[in-house]
Amino acid sequence: MNRLKEALRSRNFTQGSWITFPAEAPTEIMARGGFEWLVIDMEHSPIDIEAAARLIRVIDLAGLPALCRLPTNDPIVAKRVLDAGAAGIVVPCIESVEDAQRAIDGAFYPPVGKRGVGLARAQDYGGSLEEYRRRVGDDIVVICMIETRAGMEASAQIAKLPGVDGLFIGPYDLSASLGHIGQLDHPDVRAAEARIRDAARQAGIACGLHVVHHTPALVERAVGDGYTFLALGVDMIFLREAARAAAAVPHPHPGERR
Repeated sequence: MNRLKEALRSRNFTQGSWITFPAEAPTEIMARGGFEWLVIDMEHSPIDIEAAARLIRVIDLAGLPALCRLPTNDPIVAKRVLDAGAAGIVVPCIESVEDAQRAIDGAFYPPVGKRGVGLARAQDYGGSLEEYRRRVGDDIVVICMIETRAGMEASAQIAKLPGVDGLFIGPYDLSASLGHIGQLDHPDVRAAEARIRDAARQAGIACGLHVVHHTPALVERAVGDGYTFLALGVDMIFLREAARAAAAVPHPHPGERR
């Protein structure tokens, strides 16, 4: 079992971040930044399957697990990113056991799932299909994103489904589904998050949260709440905040004596 899957199953704390730029250089910088894993976002970014395959290679060669947040619960996309070498999938908008089973079916070969068998980078370009087949069940990570009221209400059943390694809360979509868009501290949102965390804890799997605009206080609160799979920031936000901080440094205006 790979280290990430073991950490998820043992509920050991692990942290990573989010990739939205379809470019290799910033991804490599992120991969060397000290995170334990990176998620390639194919839902809310221009990253397509070709770009994802390149970024998976960059992250993998840097020694980190590359997870892909799929654009939708699509077994075809799941198969393609896993064949490209992704360590696992983060599947958006899981609202039922049936949705979760569809995600599992797309990740695993028969008899566990329904994933088609092909030859690509994950199978050493045709050189190690049998070895990959033997370890795929122990290595592939499946994270179900809980982002709606319906998903919250079904979270206990979803978390118990064999093949689900963790639940991951999409805080903005969850707040919108509850009628409080963007109000992440609203009591209804906090209560929903607690219910999802409890479902994961009782099933013995990880619960994750994306702290998009992270601060030490927010990270401390998330850890205190019991999240063990924590995503910190996003590549574009890191760049935006660093650029704004640099531009805000006082400097002499043209013509002023230095």
